[in-house]
Order: sequence, then C-alpha cells, then structure tokens
Amino acid sequence: MAQYVRDIMTGDPVTVEPQTSVAAVARIMRDQDLGAVLVTDGDHLRGLVTDRDLVVRSIADGGDPDEITVAAACSDDLVTVRPDEELDHAVELMREHAVRRIPVVDHDHPVGIVSLGDLAMERDSGSALGDISVAKPNV
Repeated sequence: MAQYVRDIMTGDPVTVEPQTSVAAVARIMRDQDLGAVLVTDGDHLRGLVTDRDLVVRSIADGGDPDEITVAAACSDDLVTVRPDEELDHAVELMREHAVRRIPVVDHDHPVGIVSLGDLAMERDSGSALGDISVAKPNV
C-alpha cells in the first residue's frame, strides 16, 4: 500500500518573513525545538532556513545577528512536494538533490515539512537515525 507525504510530514510549519532577524529566528528555533523554519513572503514560500544555515551563512561572516535578516541565510532554490504525493517520490527528491528536508506545499501554500528524520521514524524506527530523531536535546 502506498504511503503519502501527508502521512508523515510535520504539519503546521513555523514560518517567518524574509526581513526577520537571524537572532529572532534562532530564538524561535531554540524555543520551539526546531531545526528548520520556512521563510514566506505573505503566504508564498520563499525559502527554508536551518540552524546550520544561520551559522554558516550569517553568523560565521560576522555582523550583528540582530541586524542580519534571514533572507540572506535561507536556501531559496527549493525542492517541494505536495501532501498527496507518494512518499517514495519525496525520498527520490532527497537523494537527487542531497537535501534533508523538503517543504510540503498545497496550491503554492506551505503546509508542512518532511524530513529525513520523519522518514527514518516511518521506515526504520529502530535505526540510529530513528532513535536520534525522537530524542530530546540535552539543553
């Protein structure tokens, strides 16, 4: 039986506007225990930013994290899937584009994110990646 993206995606994604500061996004990620948020311009998906993106694309270059906007740190060359697409297609896209997260869009509106961790939990919950994906961070 086919599985669909909607069955395992994390719904109701956290979104921020492009002009949001890198520091504000980092606080959102910390407070909500997230590794990625979607960047939207109104209701249109513009990009995806990960905790790693914040460090590598903005903090490492210097400057004030309260002044640097997330627009400079986000990935804007996105691969997306629809919630009604088969999960195998999402896996193929992750492999082909070497990405760990794919935004899920419905009629051009972001409705979720499917991640490598979600896939690990669904396909092999006893794997090391599956265990890591459900573990709470030691903060």
